[in-house]
Amino acid sequence: MASSNAKERKTAFKEKGFQETIAETIKQTQDLYLSDEIPWVIGYSGGKDSTATLQLVWNALLGLKSSQWHKPVHVISTDTLVENPIVALWVENSLSKMKSVVDAEQEGFPIRPHRLAPELQDRFWVNLLGRGYPAPRPKFRWCTSRLKINPSNNFINNVVKQNGEAILVLGTRKAESSLRSANMSKYQEKSTRELLSSNKDLDRAWVYTPIAAWQNDDVWQYLTQVKNPWGYRNTDLLSMYSGATEDGECPLVVDTSTPSCGDSRFGCFVCTMVDEDKSMKAMIQNDDEKEWMLPILDFRNQWLSIKNEKREDRDFRRMNGALTFYKDKLVHGPYRQQHRENMLAALLEAQEAVIDLAPEEAKNFRLIELDELEEIRRIWVAEKHEIEDSLPKIYQEATGSPYPGKAIDERQSFKVEDLKLLQDLCKEEGDDEGVLYQLTRELLHIEHQNRAMVRRSKLFNEMRDALNKAAFITESQAEDYARRRKNAIDSLDSDSLDSRIFATDREQDELFEEAKS
Repeated sequence: MASSNAKERKTAFKEKGFQETIAETIKQTQDLYLSDEIPWVIGYSGGKDSTATLQLVWNALLGLKSSQWHKPVHVISTDTLVENPIVALWVENSLSKMKSVVDAEQEGFPIRPHRLAPELQDRFWVNLLGRGYPAPRPKFRWCTSRLKINPSNNFINNVVKQNGEAILVLGTRKAESSLRSANMSKYQEKSTRELLSSNKDLDRAWVYTPIAAWQNDDVWQYLTQVKNPWGYRNTDLLSMYSGATEDGECPLVVDTSTPSCGDSRFGCFVCTMVDEDKSMKAMIQNDDEKEWMLPILDFRNQWLSIKNEKREDRDFRRMNGALTFYKDKLVHGPYRQQHRENMLAALLEAQEAVIDLAPEEAKNFRLIELDELEEIRRIWVAEKHEIEDSLPKIYQEATGSPYPGKAIDERQSFKVEDLKLLQDLCKEEGDDEGVLYQLTRELLHIEHQNRAMVRRSKLFNEMRDALNKAAFITESQAEDYARRRKNAIDSLDSDSLDSRIFATDREQDELFEEAKS
């Protein structure tokens, strides 16, 4: 029983009631749609807010005459390819259902669903395993723009380019957070059009937020009381949210003393901005049929947790070979070759376990796609000069099946025994990280890559960069140099310093030489 002192829960439906508020929102949406020729783009993630928003717009369009469907309403959903599998399958099936329903509607119905994905070079595994980017962290959050923002912005910019403007219809709500509320209010104030706000990142794109004033429970009331127009069961969405909470329950909400249902956050299972994936963990705990995701959760906790990361897993040099000295230590750069190879093997093993355990509807789910493996392989060999070309062997050992990608070009590959001999010849006391071997291997491969070039400037530039990167055999040598360089630069008269000391590593070396002289 609720406490007599409990405050009445806030709701956007209090003043006019549920039915009238929804009817007014539908009419407002219809009027806005008919007011101009600017195409609409609706962001759909499969979550409760975007579902409610799309449902409102869809019903508003159904309430118009077919002759009034004068402009397209694009529904875009960005699949990062590392989403929670349950959510990813939900969105995929939902988009498929939308397309079939749209095809069955009257001719000219303007809803147009689109599934977007990151460009191959922007995908998570290509950057983490291929280029060796460390797992995202607050000061190096490289994933969000590549995986989520770029695909949608590219689509919207194309719409703007073709039509001059676009209206984004989003499920953002002021009640989500005080920061969200402040930002929404700020851009509403800057707007020159009623009901629309400006967008800080996209030029000539307006924003319409029909559920901006709704509370969390208003969303669920609407979804559970109004039938989904594309034939999906909103009660199943509610069950998915409740399954992602620790107790697995959705209580009847009557006041603020009762915990609200559906506050769960779904996202990328690889996300390292949080200590653990609580939603996936709860799903597995609450439903035996979802235990097939356990290998994914185990992989994430073992290999992507920042707490488990070791300094020796990462190169003491940055991606370009530069040395960054901070708080009396070198800032480590990309993951080392062996760590990347071990992580890929573990990912492929987790994928095999998922394939074995998954129910029929999830049998086609993959943690990493073949085109991503091919790009990782290309980066390892062509850019990182890891000419062992180890990926096909890792794949076969982890999966028990031959690698399905391109065959090795025997004319370009170095024999295993030759590389082993080279590695033995390059061993030197103190070179525990194999810097000399990496340098010699890289120089041989650079020459091989440029063997048919008439102009040799590119060859010499690449060789010079390789030699500069291998200037230090051990981390202690590099750290000692970086410390002396910093101390020397700090000792210079302030009038002789400028922004160069915060720029490139080479410019800092020049300042070091100036200080020594």
